[in-house]
Amino acid sequence: MTRRPPPQAQDPAGVAQRLLRASAAPGPADPIDWDTPVPDDVWFCRPERLSLYGTPLWEEMDQQQRIELSRHEMASFMSAGIWTELCLMQLLARHMASSGDYGDSRSHYALTEVADETRHCVMFGRTIHAMGCSPYPPSALVQRLFTFASTLYSELSVFALALVIEEVNDRLQREIVRDERVQPLVREVCRLHVTEEARHVSFARTELLHAAARASRPRLALQRELTAVSAFVALAQRIHSDVYAAAGLDPVRARREARSNPHYRRTLLWSGEKLTGFLTEAGMISRWQRHWWRRTGLLP
Repeated sequence: MTRRPPPQAQDPAGVAQRLLRASAAPGPADPIDWDTPVPDDVWFCRPERLSLYGTPLWEEMDQQQRIELSRHEMASFMSAGIWTELCLMQLLARHMASSGDYGDSRSHYALTEVADETRHCVMFGRTIHAMGCSPYPPSALVQRLFTFASTLYSELSVFALALVIEEVNDRLQREIVRDERVQPLVREVCRLHVTEEARHVSFARTELLHAAARASRPRLALQRELTAVSAFVALAQRIHSDVYAAAGLDPVRARREARSNPHYRRTLLWSGEKLTGFLTEAGMISRWQRHWWRRTGLLP
């Protein structure tokens, strides 16, 4: 009896591409044309929202350098979106598993949100690739901090952090959708994202208010503090420390000017005003946490 030769190894990237095309075959599941070239001379986000907009360094940069910065800041923004949504999926799954009630509509929507966030992570990852960038993952230290802190979260911090992740990004993305200066691919990705995120925000707000009404004062105090520190760590990931070097800038000078940039500070305050207002009304921000929220840039 002759031995059959072993099967030929297939290219993993080629197999993945084939499976992606098969998954999108029904049509409406993925309305984005990923094969359309992305031009290099079109903004990847609104220039007025970039961290260096209006700084002395910005004035020294030519148009192509500014667009290149927008490319890498958007790649960092979407990388942070992937990581925070992966964290959110873990928290939602753990929360649902601990509740033990898998048959009610709240559990079903939590699962629906996990499915939505999975699609968003794939969409952001493909967009980063289409833009010609590499992902900007958080440091190993930040990832370990989340692993530790996540064991302390309750439904209060889970849904408060869901709002931190979703509402801040939502305001920025809604602006991008309306701005015809921005890459069509980025605008379409943002449009698809905010459509589903609006439902997620409504769900998280309802669940947070429900949990806050039943929480004891000590429990509420602990979860307020945990939420504030976690929000500071999560939002600090939006502009990775390597972005400026990747855009061809002096990273030390760029980081220094970005930190003191009044234009960017106003962008952060604007992006968080609805969120911080709601969290304060919900009892999740007291005077004892305001210093953390100021460090996020979302409070003056």
